Amino acid sequence: MAAAAASSASEPEAEAKIGPQIGPKAEGEEDEAKDTRRRRKVLSRAVAAATYKSVGSGWDPQAEGVSESDGDEEYAMASSAESSPGEYEWEYDEEEEKNQLEIERLEEQLSINIYDYNCHVDLIRLLRLEGELTKVRMARQKMSEIFPLTEELWLEWLHDEISMALDGMDREHVYELFEKAVKDYVCPNIWLEYGQYSVGGIGQKGGLEKVRSVFERALSSVGLHMTKGLAIWEAYREFESAIVEAARPIAGFLSPFDREQTFDSQLEKVHSLFRRQLAVPLYDMEATFAEYQEWSEDPVPASVVESYNKALQQLERYRPYEEALLQAEAPRLAEYQAYIDFEMKVGDPARIQLVFERALVENCLVPDLWIRYSQYLDRQLKVKDLVLSVHSRAVRNCPWTVALWSRYLLAMERYEVDQQTVSVTFEKALSAGFIQATDYVEIWQTYLDYLRRRVDFQQDSSKELEELRSTFTRALDYLKQEVEERFNESGDPSCVIMQNWARIEARLCNNMQKARELWDSIMTKGNAKYANMWLEYYNLERAHGDTQHCRKALHRAVQCTSDYPEHVCEVLLTMERTEGTLEDWDVAVQKTETRLARVNEQRLKAAEKEAVLAQQEEEKAEQRKRVRAEKKALKKKKKMRAGDKPRADEDEEKEWGDDEEEQPSKRRRVENSLPLANESTGLDAAPAGRRAPVEVDPPSKQKEKAASLKRDLAKVLHDSSKESITVFVSNLPYSLKEPESNLRPLFETCGEVAEIRPIYSKRGDFRGYCYVEFKDEKAALQALELDRKDVEGRPMFVSPCVDKSKNPDFKVFRYSTALEKHKLFISGLPFSCTKEELEEICKVHGTVKDLRLVTNRAGKPKGLAYVEYENESQASQAVLKMDGMTIKENVIKVAISNPPQRKAPEKPEARKAPGGPMVPRQIYGARGKGRTQLSLLPRALQRPTSTAPQAENGPAPPAAVTSEASEAPKMSNADFAKLLLRK
Repeated sequence: MAAAAASSASEPEAEAKIGPQIGPKAEGEEDEAKDTRRRRKVLSRAVAAATYKSVGSGWDPQAEGVSESDGDEEYAMASSAESSPGEYEWEYDEEEEKNQLEIERLEEQLSINIYDYNCHVDLIRLLRLEGELTKVRMARQKMSEIFPLTEELWLEWLHDEISMALDGMDREHVYELFEKAVKDYVCPNIWLEYGQYSVGGIGQKGGLEKVRSVFERALSSVGLHMTKGLAIWEAYREFESAIVEAARPIAGFLSPFDREQTFDSQLEKVHSLFRRQLAVPLYDMEATFAEYQEWSEDPVPASVVESYNKALQQLERYRPYEEALLQAEAPRLAEYQAYIDFEMKVGDPARIQLVFERALVENCLVPDLWIRYSQYLDRQLKVKDLVLSVHSRAVRNCPWTVALWSRYLLAMERYEVDQQTVSVTFEKALSAGFIQATDYVEIWQTYLDYLRRRVDFQQDSSKELEELRSTFTRALDYLKQEVEERFNESGDPSCVIMQNWARIEARLCNNMQKARELWDSIMTKGNAKYANMWLEYYNLERAHGDTQHCRKALHRAVQCTSDYPEHVCEVLLTMERTEGTLEDWDVAVQKTETRLARVNEQRLKAAEKEAVLAQQEEEKAEQRKRVRAEKKALKKKKKMRAGDKPRADEDEEKEWGDDEEEQPSKRRRVENSLPLANESTGLDAAPAGRRAPVEVDPPSKQKEKAASLKRDLAKVLHDSSKESITVFVSNLPYSLKEPESNLRPLFETCGEVAEIRPIYSKRGDFRGYCYVEFKDEKAALQALELDRKDVEGRPMFVSPCVDKSKNPDFKVFRYSTALEKHKLFISGLPFSCTKEELEEICKVHGTVKDLRLVTNRAGKPKGLAYVEYENESQASQAVLKMDGMTIKENVIKVAISNPPQRKAPEKPEARKAPGGPMVPRQIYGARGKGRTQLSLLPRALQRPTSTAPQAENGPAPPAAVTSEASEAPKMSNADFAKLLLRK
C-alpha cells in the first residue's frame, strides 16, 4: 500500500512503484522495505484493535494475538529504529572530553547571545551525541521558544521522544510536541508522522476519534499539496480500509441493524475518502481513479467521474508551476512568487494559503514574503486565529524586521486582544535587535498610536491618558539613552514623536501650554534653523492657540531660520497685513528687511570664500601640471641621444603609435642617403674629417613619407559588433612578459579564445591592459568571473568591452552600493590581517556566506572588509559584538553596509575661445589639447576669464570687467607683440 511508502519518501514523484524489482536492491532500499513492513504490521494490529472496539464482542482480538499495547510497542520500535541508527552508538574515548569542552563553550556563548541560531543547533547535536537526554530535551525546548524549528529538527526531536515514551503520560507529551511542530511550518511529513503515531494509540480511550481528527486536520492543512498531499490521503484511506477488511469476516454474523451501523457505515467512509480525493488535483490521480474502480463493487458514479475530470483539467493548469518548482534549486523564491501570482488571480483562498506556506518553508527568512502573506490574510480572509498565528510566526522568523512587528501590533488591536498581551509583544519587539535607529522610532510610533486610540478624550483625566503620557516620556528617554548610545543617533532628528505628542495635547487635550513646552524642546534640538519646523508650530498655534503666540513664533522664526528665511518673512508679513496694526506692520517690515540683508551678506561672503577656494584649487592643479611637464621634459632631455636635434614645433604628446612610426623612417632616410662602402660611385671619396653630403628630403616630403608608412601599418579598428564577445582586461603588471602567451591559458578555461590584443606604448612597453576576444558570448560572460584574480601579485580587472565614446556614463562596479542589512562593513583592520583570520572571528556570530578584503590596484590591503552573513539577524548581532573589538592592537569599527551615494562625474568645464563661444575640450581630439602646446593669447587678455569662477561656485564677476573683456576691439599682430613686450 502507498501509506507506508509515502512515510519514508521525501517527494511523491520519487516514490518507488509497487511491484517486482529487477536486480539486487541497494542498502537504502532494503531499509525502506523493512520500514514499510514494520509500519504495515503496526497499522494492521492497531486497526484490528480498533475493529474490535467498533464492531463489538463478536470478534476476539486475543485469538488473533492482538493486544491494546501492541501499537505503542511496535511504533516505538519503528521510531527507535529510525532515530537511533548505528552511527549514534556512543564511544567513550578521548573525543568525549573534546565534546564536553565544546558543549561548555556553546553554553557560555548562548548565555551571552541567546539568539545565536547556529549555536543552538550545534549544542543540540553534541548533547544528543553524548547521550545527555535530559539536557538535550531542555536545549530543544529553549530553542523552540525563541525560533521556529525546521522539519528536520522537529522530526529528530519527535523520534527521540517516541523512542523514550513508555506510558500514556509520555504519549500525551508526544502529542503536545506534534501540536507545536505543525504550528511552526506546514510540513506534510510531520503530519504523516503525526497520523501514523496516533494510530499506535488507537487502543486507548478515544484513540479512534483521535486518529480521524489528526488525519482530517492534516487534509485541511496539506491535502491540496499537489506533490506531497497524496501520501496523507492514501494513509488516511488505508487506515479506514484496513478497518473494513478486518471487520469483513464477521459482517455476516451481525444483525442487519448492527451491520448497517458498523460495517456499512465504515464502508461508506472509504467511498467518501475516494470521492473527496478524486475531486482534488493531485499528481498520480489516474492511479487513484483506477484503484477506486477496482476496489468499488459498484460502478463509479457519474458525479465522481465529472469531479475527477474537472480535477484533471485543473492539474494541467497547475502543472507548469509545479514542474518549475521541481526543476529549480532551493530556495526557489522566484518560482514560488510566480506561483503565488497565479493563485492570486484564480482566487481560491485555500490554495493561496497553501502556496504561501510552501514558499515560507524554504524562504522563512524573507521578510517581504511574510509581509505579503500577512497582508493577504488581513485584507481577505480576516480569520482571527489564522491571522494572529501567521503574524506570530513571522516575527519569530524575522525578528529584526520592524514592519512585521508593527503589523502584528495592528492585527492584535484589530482583533481586540487584551492590552497586557499587546504590551508583552511590544516589549519583545524592543528586544528583537533592530539594525537601524529609525526602526525603533517606527515601533514606538505604532505602540503610541495604539495607546492613543484607547483614550477617551471626552474625560478630563483618565488612567489611559496618564498611561499615554508616561509612555511618551518613556519613548523619548529610550531613544535618547538606548538607541542613541548604540547607533550614535536617536533615529528621530525631526522629533516626530514629540510633534505627535504636542498635537495630541493641543487638539485632543486642549493643553496648549504643554504643547508649547514640547515645541520649545523640539527647537532646542537643532531644528530651529529649518523653516518647515517653525511653520508647523505656527500652524498649530493658528488652529489651537492665539494671535499673540503666532506673532511671537514667526518673529523667532525670522531670526533663527537659515534654509528658507524668505518664506518665513513672507508668512509674517502676510499675517500682519491681514490681522496686525500699523505698528505691528512696521516692526515686521523692519525685522524682515534687516534679516534678509544679513542673510544676503552671509551668502555673498560664503560665495566669495567658495570662489577663492575654487581659484586656489585651480592654481594648485596648474602648478602640478607645470611640475609634471618640467619633470617630463628633463627626463626626455636626459634620454636624448647625442646628435639628435629635437623639433621645436613638435608636440610633446601625440596619439600613441605616431612616434614609433616616424622615428624608424628618419633612420631609414639617413641610411639610404649615405653611399655604401662596397658601392662604386664614380666620385672620389670625401677627405678625412669631412662628412659626405647627405641628401635630405624637405620637411613636407618627410611628413608625407611618415604618413604613408603609418597607413601601411595594420590597425585594429573598434568593431561594435564584437563587444558582446570581447572583454577588457586591465591592471596587469607592466613587467608581464609576452602577455598574449601568459594570459591565453587563463582565459581558455572560460572558452575558446579567438584573439588577445595587448596594448603597447610608443617605445614598445606593455601598458598593462589588453582586449580578449572569444568565439562566443557565453565564454565572454564566464570570463567576467575572473575579475580580481591575482596575476603576478596584482588583481586583474576584467570588465565588458564598451565603447566609451558612445556610452560615456558606462560604469562597471560589481558590488552593491545600496543598504544591505545582511552585510557588514569593517574598517580599521591591520594590514597584516588575512581573510582566514577575519573569517574565524566573524563566523562565531553566524554563517559567513562571503568575505572580501578591500585592496588597492596593486593588491595591497586597505584595512577595510565586507562580510556577508546568511541573514539580517546574524549581521545585527555581529555588529553588537564586534564593533570596537581589538584585532592585533587595532580597534576596528563595524557597521551595516550602506555605502554613500556615488556622485555623478562632472562634465568637463567649458572653455572660452578668444573671440568665440564656449568650446568643450573634446574639440581638440580624443586625448585633448597637447600639454606642450602654447596658447598664443596674451595673459593680459586671459586674466578676466581665468579669474571668473563658475556661476554655480560663486558670484558672477563685476559687470565692468566683463563688459570690458567682451567688448575689447580686435587687435593686430603688432598689438599682440606690444603686449608681450610689456612683460
